[in-house]
Amino acid sequence: MPLYTDQLNRQVKITAPPRRIVSLVPSQTELLAYLELDEAVVGITKFCVRPDTWFREKTRVGGTKQLHTKIIQSLQPDLIIANKEENVQEQVEALEGLAPVWVSDINTLDDAIDMIGQLGSITGTDVKAQSLINTIRIGLTALQHSLAGRKKIRTIYLLWKDPYMTTGGDTFIHHMMEYAGLENIFTHETRYPVITTEMMQQAKPDLVLLSSEPYPFGEKQVRELAEYLPETKLLLADGEMFSWYGSRLQYAAEYLRKLHTSLV
Repeated sequence: MPLYTDQLNRQVKITAPPRRIVSLVPSQTELLAYLELDEAVVGITKFCVRPDTWFREKTRVGGTKQLHTKIIQSLQPDLIIANKEENVQEQVEALEGLAPVWVSDINTLDDAIDMIGQLGSITGTDVKAQSLINTIRIGLTALQHSLAGRKKIRTIYLLWKDPYMTTGGDTFIHHMMEYAGLENIFTHETRYPVITTEMMQQAKPDLVLLSSEPYPFGEKQVRELAEYLPETKLLLADGEMFSWYGSRLQYAAEYLRKLHTSLV
């Protein structure tokens, strides 16, 4: 039985290629669909909204942080795909008694590329995975070159409300901001710190991005924040383009290029 090392440096024994996969991570579920593993994927979470056909037809095993172990067990998986940040450690450890659990840990683009390559290898879809990797690298490298020398836009990225939460310098979102030519004002913080409107005012950002997920910011929240930051540009952002680290990355370069162009 082949041994694979996941992104927590754990050795995982996996029957290659697996035939009954449960995915606990929305962006990686979409990646499995891109890799044409429709017949192999038997379970997903209620937040795995892409592709829509899978969301409507596949068995749902709970939320990313509230998994239904009995449902997962009934699916008789031979591989469970999880993520360090999106899933709860204790729940993931409990699942190890049911099937091999491969865990990703994504903080940079290189981590995402590694994850795509490894899942391609594990599922026997190496060629398609490598093609996707090439597309992602070419697009984001070209974006970096096109923005080289331009002044970075001082930015606060909001992903939650009540309380407001932003993103620190050790996150995948931070790295995607860098590709977009955005200077993360809270780069000195770690993970997802809570901030106040007073802190935002003191930071004097050029731009505040209000993400579509996990909190669904809308025009109402833009108007509310405008009262505190009347001189700052406030913009709704597609959170998937900043935080989904699977096949959605193939669209990120064009989205980020258009975003930057709209700001200058």
